[in-house]
Amino acid sequence: MSGICDGRVVIVTGAGRGIGREHALEFARQGAKVVVNDLGTGPDGSGRSGGPALDVVGEIQALGGQAVANSDDIADWDGAARLVKMALSAFGRLDVLVNNAGFVRDRMLVSMTEHEWDEVIRVHLKGHFLPLRHAAAHWRERSKAGAPVDARVINTSSGAGLLGSVGQGNYAAAKAGIAGLTLVAAAELGRYGVTVNAIAPAARTRMTEEVFAQTMARPESGFDAMDPANVAPLVAWLGSAESAHVTGRVFEVEGGVISLAEGWRHGPRAEREARWQPAEIGGAVAELLAGAPAPEPVYGA
Repeated sequence: MSGICDGRVVIVTGAGRGIGREHALEFARQGAKVVVNDLGTGPDGSGRSGGPALDVVGEIQALGGQAVANSDDIADWDGAARLVKMALSAFGRLDVLVNNAGFVRDRMLVSMTEHEWDEVIRVHLKGHFLPLRHAAAHWRERSKAGAPVDARVINTSSGAGLLGSVGQGNYAAAKAGIAGLTLVAAAELGRYGVTVNAIAPAARTRMTEEVFAQTMARPESGFDAMDPANVAPLVAWLGSAESAHVTGRVFEVEGGVISLAEGWRHGPRAEREARWQPAEIGGAVAELLAGAPAPEPVYGA
């Protein structure tokens, strides 16, 4: 197989099912060697199995590609380190890290438990930071040694992280944090030859099958807009050498639509050469709001 990622070595976390599986398969079709990471847990987070990762490796090998399976916990310091080391030992290099792994524990804030909050923040936010941390250290070392580095990180945020989502305070907070982490990593790692971008995908997976239940059947056109395979082409391109000029961006992708998300930016302001008095704030804020666009609605509001 050959394509826009010929010879590149790619790690995809959470690649045993859903969107991550489609990422891994598409990278393989585009000529990459893939490390397929997945814990193989159930929808409720229980149990562990190497089966899903091995199944995807088998699919890639059946296509004529190269892949290895990894079942390390990417939200564990040593586990994330082993994941990066596996790519280096199996294929001799690492070019692309796709942070995809995650799950949901949906609950209204007044009902959410501490455990439900901690678990989602751990898997999504810490599970992005740790593989990024170990991969970045490797690329920095190579760069400082004078070796060429043309590396990519693709993180996975969400519309919930960009706009908020009722009943998903933990998930929305984690995904918003991932968008912020993407901006910081892009600014810090550019000097070492690394670009960092994020996607906010909408697709049918184990996490979203209830939300998208009404779109389970294919429409008459034959195009399933919620098929997770629709997300993978953008991610494969972001992982290729062609995307070297793009960094610090968040792309929304759903079906056949790719859009560039516009996040927080400086807007209207009120300024004076003295400290504001509390009684004056109301009028100033009214003017600021009048000069600003209305916020996008929170999902489910």
